[in-house]
Amino acid sequence: MESGNRFGDLELDDPKAMRALAHPVRLAVLERLQRYGPATATQLSPHVGATPSVTSWHLRHLAGFGLVRDAEAAADRRERRWEAVARGFRFEPPDDEDGRAAARALSGEMFARTAGLPLRWLTETEPHLEPEWLRAMNAANTRIVVTAEELAGLREAMEELLAPYVTRDRVERPEGSRGVRMLLYALPEGPEGPEGPEGPEGPDGEAGA
Repeated sequence: MESGNRFGDLELDDPKAMRALAHPVRLAVLERLQRYGPATATQLSPHVGATPSVTSWHLRHLAGFGLVRDAEAAADRRERRWEAVARGFRFEPPDDEDGRAAARALSGEMFARTAGLPLRWLTETEPHLEPEWLRAMNAANTRIVVTAEELAGLREAMEELLAPYVTRDRVERPEGSRGVRMLLYALPEGPEGPEGPEGPEGPDGEAGA
């Protein structure tokens, strides 16, 4: 089922592009540009863990795969400014083994980059949030039993719900709004055994009668 890419993401289908992005510095560079807008390699350097010259090399590598591009020159025109081509990116594992390996490598870097984010939020941000924001936050770990088609339908429904907030222009954001990081993982389990869709345990995770 096609979602129509409601977020306006750049769609990656080239395994070489996936492998190019499967690097901690390049992911950090792209995320920084997507979040804060155009910047030079020198400006990005302290935020991505690389020297300006190394950051510049990574930027050129990303540009070679159409992930970043030249931005409008700064007033002094002494340094090259870069911008992200799109506000986000998405990819699906290709059918061939090389493509699947490339998608797995990129997924691994993305998971590694966000693995510590919830705990950092809990220790660094949560203690300073206002009561209304604390009440609005949400964390869930839910198991569902669905078909592949139903899971794709859920993804489309969530994208449809989120799209107006993802694509809303800065000038249209209501007073009092702020950034919220949403980490959405849908991780299918392996094929079930002969015991049925719930396995040897009941649907609540406890042994059935």
